[in-house]
Amino acid sequence: MFRLLRWLRNSVLLIWLCGALALSTVALGLQALTLTAQVASVTAGASAAAMKHRKDLARAVAKTKAKARLRRVLVAVPVVGAGAAMAFEAQDFRDWQVDNPEGTFSDYSCEVAGLSAEVVDEVLQGFPEGVRPSREWMLSQVPDCAPAS
Repeated sequence: MFRLLRWLRNSVLLIWLCGALALSTVALGLQALTLTAQVASVTAGASAAAMKHRKDLARAVAKTKAKARLRRVLVAVPVVGAGAAMAFEAQDFRDWQVDNPEGTFSDYSCEVAGLSAEVVDEVLQGFPEGVRPSREWMLSQVPDCAPAS
């Protein structure tokens, strides 16, 4: 009788353990499926956002290039070009003043001259050395914009 009770107790324990392990396996499998679906959803969303960002960036670059091209074309026409260049510069100054409300036209001119000098220097670095003007000469052409003390 004692053996039968021990066998019964061990059998019940083993059945309970097998059931608990099977239930845990099913629960973990469902959780793994849920997490996999969430990862797939987040990945698809991130991929879509990255593609949209890339398209928006490409559109912004194309728009900027188109504006620059239009400016070059307008400036190339002698009489219209002079007026267009002044209008573009005035608009650029107004845009700059939004970010720099205390700035003067002189401050704007110095900032533009410095940035333009950097761009010209980068372009000139691509020229052959015999044709490229010296850096010292180029720097001498940039106005002195040091603040007066």
